[in-house]
Amino acid sequence: MVQELDVVALVIDLPDQELKAGAEGTVVHVFHRPRLAYEVEFVDRDGATVAMVTLTPEQVRRVDRRGHLS
Repeated sequence: MVQELDVVALVIDLPDQELKAGAEGTVVHVFHRPRLAYEVEFVDRDGATVAMVTLTPEQVRRVDRRGHLS
């Protein structure tokens, strides 16, 4: 199960946000109602936020500590 502060990777492109599948972000909030969703922050190499997006569990996969999708 994905939790706050987990790193996740997109499994879809988000062209409106200029994010491609495989982009990694950090879960900053988990919504349990009205349905499960994650608020994910994507940052650039300097640590500046480039997008803050609410995503469904189907749109992301958790990345383990070794950088592998789980």
